[in-house]
Amino acid sequence: MDKPSTTISDLKKKRRMNALISPTLHEIKFNEFVLFILEKKMGTTRRAFLMELARRKGFRVESELSDSVTHIVAENNSCSDVLEWLAGQNVGDSSRFELLDISWLTECMKVGKPVEAIGKHQLVMPRNNSPYPTVGSQNTPPLATKEVSQYACKRRTTLNNCNQKFTDAFEILAKNFEFRENEGICLAFMRAISVLKCLPFTIVRMRDIEGVPWLGEQVKSIIEEIIEDGESSRVKAVLNDERYKSFLLFTSIFGVGLKTSEKWYRQGFRTLDEVKADKSLKLTKMQKAGFLYHEDLVSCVAKEEADAVYLIVKEAVRAFLPEALVTLTGGFRRGKKIGHDVDFLISDPESGEDEQLLPNVIKLWEKQELLLYYDLVESTFEKTKLPSRKVDAMDHFQKCFLILKLHHQKVDSNRSKPPPESKTHEAKNWKAIRVDLVMCPIQQYAYALLGWTGSRQFERDLRRYATHEKKMMLDNHALYDKTKKIFLKAESEEDIFTHLGLDYIEPWERNA
Repeated sequence: MDKPSTTISDLKKKRRMNALISPTLHEIKFNEFVLFILEKKMGTTRRAFLMELARRKGFRVESELSDSVTHIVAENNSCSDVLEWLAGQNVGDSSRFELLDISWLTECMKVGKPVEAIGKHQLVMPRNNSPYPTVGSQNTPPLATKEVSQYACKRRTTLNNCNQKFTDAFEILAKNFEFRENEGICLAFMRAISVLKCLPFTIVRMRDIEGVPWLGEQVKSIIEEIIEDGESSRVKAVLNDERYKSFLLFTSIFGVGLKTSEKWYRQGFRTLDEVKADKSLKLTKMQKAGFLYHEDLVSCVAKEEADAVYLIVKEAVRAFLPEALVTLTGGFRRGKKIGHDVDFLISDPESGEDEQLLPNVIKLWEKQELLLYYDLVESTFEKTKLPSRKVDAMDHFQKCFLILKLHHQKVDSNRSKPPPESKTHEAKNWKAIRVDLVMCPIQQYAYALLGWTGSRQFERDLRRYATHEKKMMLDNHALYDKTKKIFLKAESEEDIFTHLGLDYIEPWERNA
């Protein structure tokens, strides 16, 4: 009768042991640091992942607390929480340990070496009996509720996400409901992600999020579970769900959306090899290119690669329009170091628009043998047309979705080392890169730039704010004042924010 319970317990112990063994498998580079990562409020799985990551970077990480430990790293724990835990470990004088927040280890992993431990990453006792954990010498209580707007366009959201453990979980749940075409619940999770990313402190207790908008009961229950257990059972269930895993795999193919994924899943396919093996399937030209260059396209595009593509695009565009504006947009304009594709906005201050530019660029790249695939979409833009009421509506500019061949030698020489060659392409000296080119008239340039910079949730809320708060209509083409019944001109993004009565938000603060 007790066998199932014992088996589960044994499995948990085995998983824990497997995650903690063999700290000497990796070369130890930093002998003066002996780390112990506290499992409390973190969970076994995440702790094991962080331990292995730190060891790979050259840190010595102990599985058990011992006399040799110099630094204790904790997540979602205050200094008093850690000291209380230490008191139960019979370690004697706990002052010999350096108590550090997880932010220290995260920063070390980013740079690949130890960073300064004293200061902002230290866990210290608060001076004023505050119930909140203190990192460094600055107490970081929750933001006042009134300071957190329901609109992402009124919040400054940088890439410094203090609550990634929560937002990662909600991104998985949002993606799952997107796959199931449940827009309502997907949007609820997306809004929760957006507001959590703007908080300048790490959520430790449920009281930290009192009054924060878009955090409904369902969202709060998941946050509470992660705080208490270090992980979410709902997220684990999704990650193990066959349909979710299949859709995640299928949609990684360029040109494959939800309808195709649903069709393949219903036909019994679960892997890409199964799809490729079925000769009766009729793939589109885009999907064929997606399969052909899949290995390259699913790998991240580094900022150095994006910069190299920018030079290729600018050189080609200015061969035909010497004065053309060529602007790198999307996540890279918001300060991201990696992405999945590279987006460019092109406009000519002289002629305003040249419908032959993109076809000419395509021909040039074909001649240079740089073009692997392209899909040219002609413009349907009408100057007198009112902005779309749909927040996710695609714009009507001429655009080209393509795959470019980027030779390794074109990438910035400052890059640490070239990407490793794949086993199937040992002699390949190039990488396939997804690129989007958008051609817009100079009169609409500011609106197009704002729209193509993102982030998606920032743009959604900007349009929603315009509609509900200002009685205006905004999209990538224009801003229309419904009260005055006029289109509002803008020569810059700043002008658009001024029209809407908003403080200007820099691109790197739009990572909502």
